[in-house]
Amino acid sequence: MAAQAPAMPAIRLTWWIDDPRMRRLLLRLFAAALAVFIGIPLLTLVLWSFAGEWFWPNLIPTQWSLRWWQEVLDNPRVTNAMFLSFTIAPVVTLLTAVVAIPAGYAFARLDVPFRRTLLLLFLIPNAFPRIGLYVSLAVLYYQIGLIDTYWGIVFLHMIGTMVYMTWITTATFRSIDPHLEEAARDAGASPVRAFLSVVLPLALPGIIVASLFSFLASLDEAQGTLIVGTPHYITMPVLLYTLISSFQRPVAAVFSVLLALPSLLLLIVAQRYLHSEYVAAGLGRV
Repeated sequence: MAAQAPAMPAIRLTWWIDDPRMRRLLLRLFAAALAVFIGIPLLTLVLWSFAGEWFWPNLIPTQWSLRWWQEVLDNPRVTNAMFLSFTIAPVVTLLTAVVAIPAGYAFARLDVPFRRTLLLLFLIPNAFPRIGLYVSLAVLYYQIGLIDTYWGIVFLHMIGTMVYMTWITTATFRSIDPHLEEAARDAGASPVRAFLSVVLPLALPGIIVASLFSFLASLDEAQGTLIVGTPHYITMPVLLYTLISSFQRPVAAVFSVLLALPSLLLLIVAQRYLHSEYVAAGLGRV
């Protein structure tokens, strides 16, 4: 029999995965690409909001002005929309917390039948295009008198915020050792006192993160508010559509910056709390 040729050693095409330096380099490149992808549009908005004159091929405005900011802030439609948005979002967040925090605790601590199925149900409004849901709700709202009302908008916003509050609080409560609560109960604390004095302080970072995401979800909601809230309840995202189509570009840029700035600031705050021990551990187990 002919001698067999020696087998060639297998070539590992994924050697870079095991190389820590290569992984760090790839992560930095990915972060840089993401920063460019997100940062350039935001930077362009900021430049347009302060542009007195800006023509191609200049990379930055040739003249700077605060005229557009004054025009936007002096517009009563804008100030009314800002006031409405920043009054609806806290109410939505508070009502969502009242419902979702007990639900999250129950999902984490109690033997709830079909727990996973029920948690997945909260994702349904966010898993498909919402326009069909909003049209159906508008028909229902019209029948029960909630169309074009403040509370109609609040309840509609809660459809999108419940998922953040319920999932994050459930994950946070699951990461807290139940023996801590049992020890407080053995020491004579009532169930309510054990929750308020032991569990709630440990879960507070997760509740804060969930509240921030719920606030942002309410603040940025546009389609549903446009369908069930117009013509008397115009929030910032709804008004932004009008500004883009009916006003000059710098005016829309100013309004976009006003809408994006709270989101950026709150996300920075949320990022701080995401590093909390129980929040990180809980989200890692979801």
